[in-house]
Amino acid sequence: MFFQHVYDKSLAQGSYVVGCQATGEAIVIDAQRDIDVYLDIAKQNNLRITHITETHIHADFLCGSRELAAVTGATMYLSDEGGEDWQYQFSHKGLKDGDMIKIGNLSLKVMHTPGHTPESISFLLTDHPATDSPVMAFTGDFVFVGDIGRPDLLEKAAGLIGTKEAGAKQMFQSLKKFAALPEYVQVWSAHGAGSACGKALGAVHSSTVGYEKIRNWAFQYGEDEKGFTDYLLADQPEPPKYFAMMKHLNKVNRPLLVAVPKHPKLSKEDFLDAYANGLKVIDTRSKIDFAEGFIPGSLNIQGNNSFSTWAGWLLNYQEQFMLVCDDNQIEDLTRKLMRIGLDNIFGYITDVKDLSLDLQKADVISLDEFKTYIGKEDVQIVDVRGVTEYEAGHVAGADHVFVGTLNDNLNKISKDKQIVIHCQAGDRSAIAYSILAKNGFANVKNFSGGMKEWQANEGNTIGCNETSCTNA
Repeated sequence: MFFQHVYDKSLAQGSYVVGCQATGEAIVIDAQRDIDVYLDIAKQNNLRITHITETHIHADFLCGSRELAAVTGATMYLSDEGGEDWQYQFSHKGLKDGDMIKIGNLSLKVMHTPGHTPESISFLLTDHPATDSPVMAFTGDFVFVGDIGRPDLLEKAAGLIGTKEAGAKQMFQSLKKFAALPEYVQVWSAHGAGSACGKALGAVHSSTVGYEKIRNWAFQYGEDEKGFTDYLLADQPEPPKYFAMMKHLNKVNRPLLVAVPKHPKLSKEDFLDAYANGLKVIDTRSKIDFAEGFIPGSLNIQGNNSFSTWAGWLLNYQEQFMLVCDDNQIEDLTRKLMRIGLDNIFGYITDVKDLSLDLQKADVISLDEFKTYIGKEDVQIVDVRGVTEYEAGHVAGADHVFVGTLNDNLNKISKDKQIVIHCQAGDRSAIAYSILAKNGFANVKNFSGGMKEWQANEGNTIGCNETSCTNA
């Protein structure tokens, strides 16, 4: 048996290539959209991709199953569970609970595991030349290492009101199926630490059924369904805005992109013309370089592993945009963006200083200066971290506006006061600073050291307001 785990750090997303070396057949599970990685794996290992499948209709990335099928001619096997509202709207072979997919001498048995989504399925892999018992479980967003899939995404991200409680109840029952599996079965999920598909995903990529039954919080509630549901639905991170679009595009017919596109390096004249016509500029440089001089109106989304997530929060799927990045970054950034369907890159430039524009500078302040603003009537301190982080402890008197929803909550930011923003360690506040600058907020300071520096210097007590103290 051939097995390879493919992991995209930018979205904390895992996909799998499983093959029968005797027949040369292979299946890809939950493919990312830039499919050349699977084609290369197959070629290097004398395999043919003959089968393609998904564990559910994904919300956090644009699945590459259809691109892969178009290139290889492989058959797509997709869930037909969950009812008519949860059916894939393009040609495929439908799967129901108990069905089998055969790949040479291997088989994948379908197990319907609703909860995260109604149509969610898992696969039990058996390597028949070795054993007639399952050896691996591909659980998608059902069971992660140390956590389980959240059932609130359909409601929070896709606006399907009333689905989270029903999903939690389904998850409680699905976990009983999982717990009945042999304890030695390896568990391979679709996500790892950093994904917004859960709140406490482990950093290791694989586990076993037995280990999860001991260490995963979800198996510690016995028959206490209410306690389980209350904990599952509490304190989930904010789902990125683009999740609703992914849920839609992964379900319906859409244009395919079977190769990584190459985008032009723009001349000064072409860039300035597009800029004058209102094309959005995404500056992917480090927050330090951005602060020292940036194009007016540009947004600072650093080109790191969080790049695609924040781009999904701040860009829409109809507008073109331009990038500021190095030549050696453009392919990587293109891949990160195409994995969530953001294909409207007009082009890129590498040096903002060559544009003959009056660059702006960010006002970045130290911890000592930050402390001088606390408690002042003419100052508004804004914490742009997630709500769970804020509620766990914040600087006394700080208002909370999450950076991902800042564009929709600019009315909460005063134009009459000195604004001081911060996050945990400066990355999100750099994004927030660029959003505020783009929207005409001129009196803004960024405490880039954030809560990390504050806690390191001020101890565990985060702060007190008129009614209570909050602690880290």
